[in-house]
Amino acid sequence: MTAPTAPRSALRRAMRPLRPASPAMRVGLGLAFFVLFVALWALATFGGLVSPFFLADPFTMLQEGWLLFTRFGFIGDIGITVWRVFGGFILAGLVAVPLGILMGAYKPVEAFLEPFVSFARYLPASAFIPLLILWAGIGETQKLLVIFIGAVFQIILMVAGAVGGTRRDLVEAAYTLGATDGGVVRRVLIPAAAPQIAEILRLVLGWAWTYVIVAELIGSSAGIGHMIVDSQALLNTGQIIFGIIVIGVIGLISDTAFKALNRRLFAWSLA
Repeated sequence: MTAPTAPRSALRRAMRPLRPASPAMRVGLGLAFFVLFVALWALATFGGLVSPFFLADPFTMLQEGWLLFTRFGFIGDIGITVWRVFGGFILAGLVAVPLGILMGAYKPVEAFLEPFVSFARYLPASAFIPLLILWAGIGETQKLLVIFIGAVFQIILMVAGAVGGTRRDLVEAAYTLGATDGGVVRRVLIPAAAPQIAEILRLVLGWAWTYVIVAELIGSSAGIGHMIVDSQALLNTGQIIFGIIVIGVIGLISDTAFKALNRRLFAWSLA
């Protein structure tokens, strides 16, 4: 009588609020969802529930993806898109992180910048594309600026919040030990907020992948977004889906690498 209840009790323990899942469980459940997703996709397409005109089946999608790599130089499109994402993201980080630290550390700076930054972060990056084409043309600069605009204001506010949320007792202890104002910023505020800043950058990098497709939809001759637009004109849903999946895979790889780097750099914050 106890054997059938053992799995139930194990599941009940695993489903307790905020109870951490083991690495094996996380991998298994994550893969299970992907398997379920592909199974439902195959059922909808092979079962005739959805017309191939609107949604290609998984096998057709893989065939079209193979053609993209072997005949149409899709690896070059991937490289260009990755360069645009990281180029715009790095530019945004170089500007936003110092400004965010200043806003979080010095309240007069926050009072000066926060209203405009809060206003600007609600402006969609795509709305700037016509102006950016006028100012910078349709080359790489325009696409980098779209990603920059989409990321920079978000990073500024989030970094300012992380720095401003530093424990006051740490700051007071530093002053008690004779630290200067600059020393408090360099040796207390920045180290205390560094793990949060790294996590903020990881999150915003994911958002940058959405901005790059917007940037590549207009006036682009290469990139994953350009390929998707061309495939739309040809009504090739297999290539469109493959391009979307490639974006997701690259984003997942970069996100996992960012997480691993953050754990390595800030292992002390996980203790």
